[in-house]
Amino acid sequence: MSTPDQNAAPGTAPVRVVVIEDELTITRAIADRLTAEGWEVTTAPDGPSGVRAVAEVRPDVVVLDVMLPGFDGLEVCRRIQADEPVPVLMLTARDDETDMLVGLGVGADDYMTKPFSMRELVARLKVLLRRMRRVAAPVPTETEKQVALQFGDLVIDRAGRRVMRAGVPAHLTPTEFDLLLCLANAPGTVLTREQLLADVWDWVDATGTRTVDSHVKALRRKLGSDLVRTVHGVGYALEIPADPEDQGAGTGDERAADPSDLSSLATPNLPDDDS
Repeated sequence: MSTPDQNAAPGTAPVRVVVIEDELTITRAIADRLTAEGWEVTTAPDGPSGVRAVAEVRPDVVVLDVMLPGFDGLEVCRRIQADEPVPVLMLTARDDETDMLVGLGVGADDYMTKPFSMRELVARLKVLLRRMRRVAAPVPTETEKQVALQFGDLVIDRAGRRVMRAGVPAHLTPTEFDLLLCLANAPGTVLTREQLLADVWDWVDATGTRTVDSHVKALRRKLGSDLVRTVHGVGYALEIPADPEDQGAGTGDERAADPSDLSSLATPNLPDDDS
């Protein structure tokens, strides 16, 4: 039996979770485990009731199955993220990367393939909660307040958590932004999947997961396939994109960007249809 969540500050309200899953056995198992963590759990058996539950409860995190009656988990994710962004961990019965990429594209922050360990489920939810708290209350350094990163035609506003490529705003999920920033902090340097899992997801000993690979593919889809280089068997590196205005200059170096250039960007890190 798990003890109540030790990460919660004394006197704070318990974590609110909505579990949207049509398999009763799985729903009960998840609810029992999360209740043992001291969390408040609300369950829903289909897409329509899941959307209503999220609107009523205003949860801190959502556990969402892909295959649901009424309408599927992807549509649920679109609707709840359009209303008010919330961390979503998706469950899928198929180890299909297409499903995973679509889920990330509509605003999910992580996914797990059935069958899964309840211990890992709880660990991933706690990581999501920690990361979202950091996003909600960022503490940028003085440098971050004044300087955005620019690599060719890629501009990353660290303090505002906004991204622009070739003058076009890119709407990234919080996880995608954190992954991009992690790579951008060491441009051209190959970071292993294990390093990225530790730095972006706070995971340790998580070798073998395809989470990094799927999020990199989502970044490439939104920012261009040339942005992140794969080093097979090792990891990934940020490729410095060419700036059309600087062709022939040959610098390719990081430059400080004028934050005023980002004034046209939309609200940071929203899901694609609201990431």
